[in-house]
Amino acid sequence: MVNQMAGKQSVEFQNAPRIISSASVVGPKEGEGPLGELFDLISPEAEFGEDTWEQAESTMQKEALQTAIGKAGLEAWQIRYLFGGDLLAQLIATSFGNGDTDIPLFGLYGACSTCGESLMLAAMTVAGGYADHAAAITSSHFGSAEKEFRFPMGYGSQRPLSASWTVTGSGAFVLSAKGGHVRVRGATPGRIVDMGVKDNMNMGACMAPAAGDTIYQNLMDFNLQPEDYDKIITGDLGSIGSHILSDLMKEKGFDISGRHMDCGIEIYDKEKQDTHAGGSGCGCSAVVLSAMILPKLEKGIWKRVLFVPTGALLSKVSFNEGQTVPGIAHAVILEGD
Repeated sequence: MVNQMAGKQSVEFQNAPRIISSASVVGPKEGEGPLGELFDLISPEAEFGEDTWEQAESTMQKEALQTAIGKAGLEAWQIRYLFGGDLLAQLIATSFGNGDTDIPLFGLYGACSTCGESLMLAAMTVAGGYADHAAAITSSHFGSAEKEFRFPMGYGSQRPLSASWTVTGSGAFVLSAKGGHVRVRGATPGRIVDMGVKDNMNMGACMAPAAGDTIYQNLMDFNLQPEDYDKIITGDLGSIGSHILSDLMKEKGFDISGRHMDCGIEIYDKEKQDTHAGGSGCGCSAVVLSAMILPKLEKGIWKRVLFVPTGALLSKVSFNEGQTVPGIAHAVILEGD
């Protein structure tokens, strides 16, 4: 058996699996943002023709997965396993959205880090010879997330400047042992990091320590410097969390300020769209990866990036009971040919 472990907690694939296709489906606010022209499908309304926000999120997943499979030139039956998740209780967006595919499903919950978790597990499955093709999918919806974690939409609560805007979007990815122009070279699964933050309106502060922990461990496990990556891309720390991450990494002896990028900052125009700290949600990093990051790797603009989706592991129960908000971040090394 080939040893594919690296350092303390990372994985280095000897035969790196490939991302052979992807798809991004978003709502109208995301379509109006700086990346609008890059998405595969933009709905003119947030309901996606459905009666509820939860059904809309399932429809997003269905559209994203079908589009990604079609772009790969495959049929659904050729996908051996699907790794997917969302922010809703019991992963109802994922289960209802993909029930008709007949693809065996691994339901995952890593909060907003789920895109990284699903990608690395799909990559492990392909690299281990357990599947010729595997898929990863995640989603979030502003309406369903606010309803799940914060206040009823009709409550009209005022959002503090530290709050982020949950992205309405779904990203899907098809992985294979060969083909495509982007390979998953390795991964660093994250640990739970809890610094005692209790403010669910400041997700960046909750998640930044976990991002710093995972990025640091990735550099240690692979004996790399930040300069070895064209970009170190976090999922949804937003403006506040990004500043915290930069400070934390400097404390660990690494300056990533010249390499760091955050999907939550990239997806919205902060001033024009009034999104405060930036974007968040499972769909945030997923749609930015599909629409912006992978094309830059495919075109050779970037050679290697560290993709680090970040998640805040709270629920409405834990928050209402006064618990802290632990964070987690999963890192995936992506390389272009």
